[in-house]
Amino acid sequence: MVVGVLAVASPVVNADEAAERVLRGARYASTLQHQDLHGVMRKGRMKMPISLFMRGKDIQFLYNTKDGGKRFHMRLAKDKFDLFEIIGKKTVKFSDKKISQSINNTDLSFEDLSMRFLYWKNSKIVGEERIKAQKCYKLRLINPERSGNYKIVYAWVHKKYGSLMRVIGYNASGQPLKKFEVTDLMRVGKNYTLKRMRVDSFDPKRGKSVGVTYLEFNKPPKLVPTRRGR
Repeated sequence: MVVGVLAVASPVVNADEAAERVLRGARYASTLQHQDLHGVMRKGRMKMPISLFMRGKDIQFLYNTKDGGKRFHMRLAKDKFDLFEIIGKKTVKFSDKKISQSINNTDLSFEDLSMRFLYWKNSKIVGEERIKAQKCYKLRLINPERSGNYKIVYAWVHKKYGSLMRVIGYNASGQPLKKFEVTDLMRVGKNYTLKRMRVDSFDPKRGKSVGVTYLEFNKPPKLVPTRRGR
């Protein structure tokens, strides 16, 4: 999940346009920043290395399993995105079924890691709330497609930094399926991005957490400018 600088909405803009501006801010780093992030997905004693390679409108995700490295690719375009799996030298588009599958038995799916709900067009600001004393916009996002597990997502976006602070995904019956809670941010260049996030999977009938996975990234080292010859 990649976050960026927020373009604050004018109070005279209608709700849908204001929501799109907030979402555009949350997508900013994904679409413009050239950066590599490395970290782990952690569930219990299991730690799985993961890397994000961001090259403007092309983002690759690499995670390591016992069977070797697995890659998938997110290709961004205006107002949409596509997910592809990289198998050998072939690039294969994700099936609707695979998008919602768990990644190596963690509580994160491909849908989760790509944060594709940030591109849903049916969005609205429904209020403002504080998350850990931080002022946030609260947005309601409705899935325009049949694919994926979530039909409605609520997202809390930091008013100052434009970073996602909390996300809760619901099924068609309004029952919670998953909660993402950002516990730490880090500054990379001029942008803020995820450092640590807790992901809870819920039993929709009981509304109780049945699994927890942590997504953690290391702060990338500062690039030292190369001195050219005299």
